Amino acid sequence: MTETNGRDPSDAELLLAAADGDRRAFEEFYRRYAPWLVLRLRARCADPALVDDVVQEAFLDVWRGAARYRREGDPAGWLWRIGSRRLVDALRGDGARGRLRQSLARLRHRDEPSAEERVLTGVEHGDLGGSLARLSPELRAVLQATVVDGLTTREAAALLGIPHGTVKTRAMRARRQLREEIA
Repeated sequence: MTETNGRDPSDAELLLAAADGDRRAFEEFYRRYAPWLVLRLRARCADPALVDDVVQEAFLDVWRGAARYRREGDPAGWLWRIGSRRLVDALRGDGARGRLRQSLARLRHRDEPSAEERVLTGVEHGDLGGSLARLSPELRAVLQATVVDGLTTREAAALLGIPHGTVKTRAMRARRQLREEIA
């Protein structure tokens, strides 16, 4: 891995070099993104050991599949899709251990409704569900990416194939519309 025109290689250049078997390029990509991916996944999963395993598996997938990276795509968005899918797979495959952990969590907080229960109650009673259904598909897609999937506006822009500013504008419009309808 060498500097390109006196500058450090871009993330995309690192992935392309890794696809050609350049281990140092892959290691540099790992150094740049592993801490970021750990933080993002820990926001979705409280089990640090599971998150660490998922991050390692995600980077193994990157090493094995760097050739599948498309030049025009955002490297962070590509990595996030790999990592988040790996986390979902790990949580689904958690089996008995996961069910036990969920049961214990329910017992601990029996009197306190979870955030999911509060949202589902709103959907069930029609206030939030109806409001979400009345959003345009473009606004719903932005909410899905930024709120449900937890992507940054830049990542959502890469995922949805729209400009970063458009994501911000649509998110603001969606929040405003939901506030007006729910209030």
